[in-house]
Amino acid sequence: MAKKENNLNANNPIGIFDSGIGGLTVAHAITKALPNEKIIYFGDTAHLPYGDKSPDSIKYYSIRIAQLLLQKKCKMIVIACNTASALAYETVKDFVGNQALVVNVIDPVVEEVTNAKKVKRIGVIATKGTVKSDLYAQKIKAVNEKLDVASLATPLLVGMIEEGFFNNKISRTIINDYLSRPKLSKIDSLILACTHFPLIKPEIEEYYKGKVNIVDSAGVVAKYVHDLLKKKKLLTTQKNPQHHFYVSDYTKSFEKSTKVFFRKKIKLEEAAIWK
Repeated sequence: MAKKENNLNANNPIGIFDSGIGGLTVAHAITKALPNEKIIYFGDTAHLPYGDKSPDSIKYYSIRIAQLLLQKKCKMIVIACNTASALAYETVKDFVGNQALVVNVIDPVVEEVTNAKKVKRIGVIATKGTVKSDLYAQKIKAVNEKLDVASLATPLLVGMIEEGFFNNKISRTIINDYLSRPKLSKIDSLILACTHFPLIKPEIEEYYKGKVNIVDSAGVVAKYVHDLLKKKKLLTTQKNPQHHFYVSDYTKSFEKSTKVFFRKKIKLEEAAIWK
């Protein structure tokens, strides 16, 4: 178990984890919103994708990763994975206690979309695991039971994006097929409930032509992180942060594809916490 130390020092880093490298979209958005903050990222590439793992497995992985981030003195842990946010957030929060702040990617998005004006029917596209949890619908209706929520599993999109198929004819065909499904008819807002999906936001916007509000979780979570750290008086006063990016199973292909998600090349280090 992690030693019960309080990491709530403004100059300590922000920890971010995901089942792979898709959460780098959230990490990138956070570095843009908070350029002075140091980021420590962990991608559990040994176990991806989380979407087809059992809830107990995801909870176990998440606790072990949180333990690593606590050891690295993180003042905040951002669960940059919708499946882990849906299934393991409360478990991680209980484990971390008062050692660090814990943020998931669902609550900030729910807050954003339910505060919007003239919202009646909200669409959600996500992995099978996130859709099966039904957490977006539950949380949205807990805020406003009159809102209608339509959730659609879009399992082809993650693999498509990871293979670099976006902003082309192939991706447009797959995206348009999903968005034209009857389940998403007459929506006025669409939540991109997977951290891979900000990369295809332009294509989704092109499909809807401004008629649907597209909610990008990466940008929303970055703003939430900024506001929470400011509220807690935990914004760093240091400059020129040195970020660190870890994966549980290193391959050159993963390192090569990080540029897609983080918008610039980064170096991955292996943190083999499962070996």
